Amino acid sequence: MKKFLILAIVIALGWYGNARYKQSRHEATYAESKGEETQTLESNTGQFQCDGRTYCSQMTSCAEAKYFIQHCPDTKMDGNNDGVPCEKQWCR
Repeated sequence: MKKFLILAIVIALGWYGNARYKQSRHEATYAESKGEETQTLESNTGQFQCDGRTYCSQMTSCAEAKYFIQHCPDTKMDGNNDGVPCEKQWCR
């Protein structure tokens, strides 16, 4: 019984440690990708212009959707108002 309890504790600690590791890797990857997207958006702003498109289905990239939501009026690409447009199609 004592060996079973020790084994259960070791498994629980391993599971917890693995979950924390995955979370930290996910956060690091997200931070890196967010920085890259910001640089891409800054370099692509010259190639986009407001032309009346308002929906995600009319966009061709995440950078384009971000440009439109930041620079063009009456866009309908951020349903949950978190500042990230087209989360289901482009900006995952």
